[in-house]
Amino acid sequence: MSAVREQLPEGRYGRSADERADRTLRIAGAVLGVLFVGLLGWFGWYYVVDSRISAEMIKFDVVSATEVQVHLEVRKDEGVKGVCTLRSRSEDGAEVARKDVRIDDDATRVDRVFSLRTTARATSAELMGCTAR
Repeated sequence: MSAVREQLPEGRYGRSADERADRTLRIAGAVLGVLFVGLLGWFGWYYVVDSRISAEMIKFDVVSATEVQVHLEVRKDEGVKGVCTLRSRSEDGAEVARKDVRIDDDATRVDRVFSLRTTARATSAELMGCTAR
C-alpha cells in the first residue's frame, strides 16, 4: 500500500494564499510600527527640546482661609517670557482658586512666591503648567 500525499510538492506551484497573506500582514505591521515609533520620537523631541520654559512648585503655604502662597522655580531660555497656571483646591477637591502668573524676567532662572486668593479654605496648591509667549 502506498502513502497518500496531503500537501502539494514544495516549490512547484508558487506560494500559497496563506503565505502571501502572512507576508502582507508582516509588511503592514512593520510599516505601522515604524510610523508609530517615528511619531513617538517626534512628540518626545517636541516635548523635551522645544519647551522653552518649565517650572517646579517648591512649596505652598496656606496663609489664611482666603489666601495661598505658592513658591515657584522657573527655568527658561534667556529673554523668553511665559505664563504659568496655578490652581488651589479645598479639602473636598473643589477648585477654590486659579491664577495665570506672568513670567517676564529676562533671567534664565526665576524664583518667586505668588499669592492666590481663594473662595474657600484651601488644602492644596498645584502647578498646572507653563507656556512660552
